[in-house]
Amino acid sequence: MSADHPDSFGGSDDESNPFAGLPIFGDIMKMFGAQGPIQWDTARQIALVSATEGKSEPNPDPAARVAFVELARIVARQVQIATGREDATLEREPEVVTRAVWAQRTLDDYNPLFNDLATSLAARPAPDEEVDPFASMFANLTGMLAPMMMGMTVGSMVGLLAKKSLGQYDLPIPRRSGSMPMFIIANIDGFADEWSLPRDDVRMWTLINELSMHAVITIPHVAERLDSLIRRHAAGFRPNPSALTDKLQSLDIENPMDAMQSLQAVLGDPEVLLGAVRSAEQDELQPELDTVVSLVLGWADHLADQVGVRVLGNPSRLAEAARRRRVESGEETAFVEKLLGLRIDRHRVEKGRSFVEGVIERAGTGGLDPLYARPDSIPTVSELEAPGLWLARLDITGA
Repeated sequence: MSADHPDSFGGSDDESNPFAGLPIFGDIMKMFGAQGPIQWDTARQIALVSATEGKSEPNPDPAARVAFVELARIVARQVQIATGREDATLEREPEVVTRAVWAQRTLDDYNPLFNDLATSLAARPAPDEEVDPFASMFANLTGMLAPMMMGMTVGSMVGLLAKKSLGQYDLPIPRRSGSMPMFIIANIDGFADEWSLPRDDVRMWTLINELSMHAVITIPHVAERLDSLIRRHAAGFRPNPSALTDKLQSLDIENPMDAMQSLQAVLGDPEVLLGAVRSAEQDELQPELDTVVSLVLGWADHLADQVGVRVLGNPSRLAEAARRRRVESGEETAFVEKLLGLRIDRHRVEKGRSFVEGVIERAGTGGLDPLYARPDSIPTVSELEAPGLWLARLDITGA
C-alpha cells in the first residue's frame, strides 16, 4: 500500500503494523484512537436513536406551540411578581422541541460534566500501585475502547432522559448561560394522559415548575456553586480496571434466572460498567452537594406553589403528581443521578423547602433576599437543618 493511501494506519513503512494492508481495520483503529475522552459523534447517534426509538418524529404542532408560548408569558410575569425581581431570562420565548432536539441540546449543555467524568476514568494507576496483570491487560484494551464506550453510555443516558423529560430541569443541573427554556410537549401531554389530568393544566403547571426552577438555578452564585460541586463529583471517580471482571466472576451461574438478573444489575451499575470507583473525596463532598440540591429543589417548589395558587387556584393534585414523578425516577434518571451525585428524594426536597419556609416564618419574605444577591448566603449543612443559624450568621433580623 502506498504511503499516502488514505486508509493506511500508521503508514506503510511501519512493518510492525499488522493492519497496514487492511483498510477496514485501519478505519476501526482510527475510531478507537479518536482524540478526547468521549466520542461525541457516537454519543449523538446513540442519543438520537434512544430518544426516538429509531423512528421519525413529527414537529410540534404550530398551534400548540403558539398557545404554549402565550401561557409562558403569563407564568413568567407571575414568577417575577413572586420573587419581587425583574429577570430578563424569564421573558425569553421558550422553545418547544422534539425529543431528538432536546437530546442534542442536552449533550451540548452537559458536555463539560461528562468530559470531567471520562477524564477521571481515563486516569492510569500510579507506577507504585500494585495492579493485577490480567486487570492491567484488560485496562489496556478497555483504555482503547473507552472513548467509544463513554460515547455509547452518555448517548444512551441522554436519549432515555429525552423520552421522559418535560422541560430542561428534570435534573437540577445548570444549563449553558443564555440557553432558552426548553419543553417537550409530547412528553407533557403523555404525562397528563398517564395521570388522567387535563392537558392544559399540566402544560401550565410544567411551565410554572420549570420557570420557578429557572429563576432559582440561574442565580449566578447558585449556578456556579452547584455546577462546581457536580463537576467535582463527576471528576472524583477513580478507575478500577478489574471492576467488571471481578463482578462477572462472582456471578452465580448455577441458577440461570438469578444469574441473568445479577448480570442486568451489574451492567446497570456505572461503578462497574465504566470501571468507576467512588472515592473518599466524593464521600466528603456529598453532604455539601446534597445541601445545595435540597435548597434549589425546595426553594423552587415553594416558589412554584406560590405561583400555582395565583394561576391555577388549587394545583395540589398537579403538584403532587409531578413531585411523585420526580422522586420516583426510573432507569431514565437513576444512572445519571448516580454518576453526578444527585440524590433526589422526598426527604431531601422537604429539607430544602422547610429551610425556605423557616426563613420566611422568622424574617418574612425579605429574609430570602440575601440568597439572590450574596455568594456567601448558601446555607451550610447544619444551617439547612436550622434556619435560625443561617439568619444569625447573615445578621438578618425578624420581620
